[in-house]
Order: sequence, then structure tokens, then C-alpha cells
Amino acid sequence: MPALKLLVLADPSAPYLRLLEQLPDDVHIVVGDRKERFLEIAPAADAVLCGIGQGGLLRELWPLFKNLKWVHSFSAGVESVLFQELVTSAVPLTNARGVFARSLGEYAIAACLFFAKDFRRMVRSQAEGKWDSYDVEELTGKVLGVIGYGEIGRAAAIRAKAMAMKVYAVRRRPELAEVDPLVDRVYSVPQRGDLMAESDYVLVASPLTPTTKGLVGERELRRMKPTGVIMNLGRGPVIDEAALVKVLEEKRIRGAALDVFDVEPLPEGHPFYRLENVLLSAHCADHTPGWVEESMQFFIDNFMRFYRSEPLENVVDKVNGY
Repeated sequence: MPALKLLVLADPSAPYLRLLEQLPDDVHIVVGDRKERFLEIAPAADAVLCGIGQGGLLRELWPLFKNLKWVHSFSAGVESVLFQELVTSAVPLTNARGVFARSLGEYAIAACLFFAKDFRRMVRSQAEGKWDSYDVEELTGKVLGVIGYGEIGRAAAIRAKAMAMKVYAVRRRPELAEVDPLVDRVYSVPQRGDLMAESDYVLVASPLTPTTKGLVGERELRRMKPTGVIMNLGRGPVIDEAALVKVLEEKRIRGAALDVFDVEPLPEGHPFYRLENVLLSAHCADHTPGWVEESMQFFIDNFMRFYRSEPLENVVDKVNGY
């Protein structure tokens, strides 16, 4: 059997690439972040690991591939990788779905607590040397509504249940959540406004696809409780950003916890920076120590399945985009 040829689209100096040493000696590995590096070997490539931000390079190389059998996205999100030629091809695409879910699930609960206990007020009062006694809320009995009940949503649901919260979920296929012991109530996508009206905290964890862009707009946001909090840990454009700024400025809802945005880095002077009812993080809620290595290890394990002709994990539905 000829040696498998793996193309790794990434900065050759990236430390996490040392994990490639785990692969069998007979695997021919070529690493680079420029098209010229792959011109000779691309026609014979069996597999491609597409690193973060390398979707454009993958598309450039695509016409050269004659033997490609598998593409893996280092990220969980695949919107930057799904160009038409790949979607319509027979080449399977896998991703890092689930690798980062634990940390994001914890972040969701941390955001709930941030607003329930009003930690911003606590920190401000401490900085001012002010003895400021006030009432705080419990999460017990509150409703966490999840739009996009995948790996991240389920990780948040597990932790919400530990806090004695109720969990409502929106799914494209509601029947998949009907037997989930974590879910107290399930909604279809057209019913997302109903979920938002009945939830105390709304977690948006949907992938970005043509059908999810702007999924949460002004109409849905205005159905939230005045005490409601919305969180986005999926992709920025799933929420209509202009509409969210508007309801936050009007204080129509209590607040928002945001880790993803329409444009990243978030431009200087953006309203989110100045709004007191926004908890903002720089798309780093899943950047735990070793997160890059975890994603790489998942690829290594999946490659060994490929090497042994076993079924791959995390195969993406290329048409639906996740």
C-alpha cells in the first residue's frame, strides 16, 4: 500500500504541530501556509488538515487535488471552509466539534452568575471603597433557553441542571431532544421566539450557515423578558448585531454576554465596549491551557481511524453546514 500523503495547512512554526510525530512513520507529511509549498504534492494528497484561517488556501489548492479522500477542519466552525466545490464533492469533511464544549458550557453558567449576582456592581463598589449591600438572585428554578442545542448547548445544559435550572431547547429536528433527560421543553426553529419569551437566560450556540444568519433578530429580542440575558457562544452573525445594540441601549433586556461578533477583532469604538449591560470577551471563552493541543489530538486520533480505514468521527453535513 502506498504511503498516505497528508497536507497540513498551517504555520510550520506552530508548536502544536509536534503532535504529528505520533503518526506512523510511513505517512508523508507536508506542512506549509503558502500555495507554492504544495504544488508538487497536491495531486497525490490523500488528506488535508486545514488550520485556523486557512480556508482560503484550501480553496486555492482545490483544483490541484486528484486523489483527495478527506478534509479535516482544525476549528469547530466550518463556514470559512465550505466553498461550493467541496460541498458538492464526495470528499468528507470533519471538524473539531465538541473539543471546546466543556469550557464554553462553563462560560455560559459563569455569564448567568455574572448577571444574577451583579458582579459588575460588586467590583465597582469594591474599587470605590463603597460598602454596597444589595439583593442577589439565585439560578435555582430559572430557565436556560438554548438556541442551537449541539455540543455547546448540551455542555451548558449539563451544568445548568447542576444549578437546578430548567432547560428549554430549540432544535432543527425537535424529536432528537424529546428523549434527552436534560431538556425540559423542546421547540422547533420557527418557535424560537416563544423560547426566548419564556427563558431567563438565552444561550445562542448555533453554527453560522445561510439559514442561521440573523436567526435572532429584533423581533425575537423584543420578546425576551426585561430581566432576560442573552449569550452568544456560537457565531456572531447568528444574532442581528444592530438589533442587539438597540435593545441593550434601550435597556429593553437586562444584558448580554458575548464571545463572538460580526467582525473580529471587534472594531475600536464599537458600542459593546461602552455598554454597562454587556459582558464581553474576545472570542476566547474556549481558550483553556492546551486547547490547541486538544484540537490537534482529536485530529491525530481521527487520522488513525482514516489510516485503519475505520469510520471517521465528526463528519460534517456539508449541505446544512454543521
